[in-house]
Amino acid sequence: MRKTFFKGILLVATLFLGQFTYASEKENEGEAHGGDLKTEIKDYIFHHLKDSHDFSLFSYTKENGEHKYVGFPLPVILWDDGLKVFSSSKFHHGETLAEVDGNYYKLYHSKIYKTDAEGTINYDEEHHPTNVKPFDFSITKNVMMIIITGLLMLWLFSSLARSYAKNNGIPTGAGRFFEPIVLYIRDDIARPNIGEKRYKKYMPFLLTIFFFIWFLNMFGMTPLGINVTGNIAITTALAVLTFIITNFTGTKDYWMHQFDPLGKSLPWYGKIVLYIILVPIELLGLIIKPFSLLIRLYANMQAGHIVIGSLIGLMFVFKSWIGSPLSFGLAFAIMLIEVLVALLQAYIFTMLSALYFGFASEEHEHDHEHEVAH
Repeated sequence: MRKTFFKGILLVATLFLGQFTYASEKENEGEAHGGDLKTEIKDYIFHHLKDSHDFSLFSYTKENGEHKYVGFPLPVILWDDGLKVFSSSKFHHGETLAEVDGNYYKLYHSKIYKTDAEGTINYDEEHHPTNVKPFDFSITKNVMMIIITGLLMLWLFSSLARSYAKNNGIPTGAGRFFEPIVLYIRDDIARPNIGEKRYKKYMPFLLTIFFFIWFLNMFGMTPLGINVTGNIAITTALAVLTFIITNFTGTKDYWMHQFDPLGKSLPWYGKIVLYIILVPIELLGLIIKPFSLLIRLYANMQAGHIVIGSLIGLMFVFKSWIGSPLSFGLAFAIMLIEVLVALLQAYIFTMLSALYFGFASEEHEHDHEHEVAH
């Protein structure tokens, strides 16, 4: 058991170090061009955090100076006066141009621009590219992991449902691990925050969003360069879904609270001044809620990747038998904490979504006694 555990640690360490080998090997070359190792490591960390049109596991430099990538290409799908589909291997990690139907495309800072046979990139006064940028519908690394995660969840919970049907409601296999989590989300998140009457219609979304974020966060902890939940576009899309469901399922009382927060406690002429302040604040809260969701998830996952990458990069800075093991040990400890953070962020996103759904489902008991009396 101990040998297997330490073999696993060595495997993870080897893969992570492979991600930074390029920075170490480029030290002399960087110094020759006026750069330094710290700049190389910084650039490599931010490159690791970005989405890409290919899936690179690690890279190394051969003795003859040739840089080799270990991974596989992904399909590039562009709309440029028609559909253009080709393999990202044509870019050779941004080192060459891709020629498709007489058009030339260049991969520049993880974005695809239309260019000429020489690969010319034109800039404006602020040094932003002015070349035409086709509509990009490519299957990038992040998109592929979203698809894989979706298929994994479909297979996993379909199997769980079949095991319930075959064993009279008793799960088997992996279902024994996931059933308590499903029950916890139902009994400790959905029911208390949404209410017994309406929680069931939100359960499919809450379960999906929890396991989707959790699985993607865990994939992000592997040395594969996956940073889906550290991409603000992804977290924005998830927050927008919560925003849409909250407001499209909101009850009459929920919307009355947004536009008439004081109710009948004051006469209409006494509310005018207060409403000038209260109503804009309530409406602003509709935007702040999803914004807090997307920023919290994005910032925590992005920061975790940066910290781990920086600590591993310090191994190549120290280059000593003392500093390098300490850096790796600290990085490994932070990785263990990030495993907890991966689960915690999925829980927080789900909990807050359930809380917002509970606000949207609120119903107040209306007093009809005065109407009957009259």
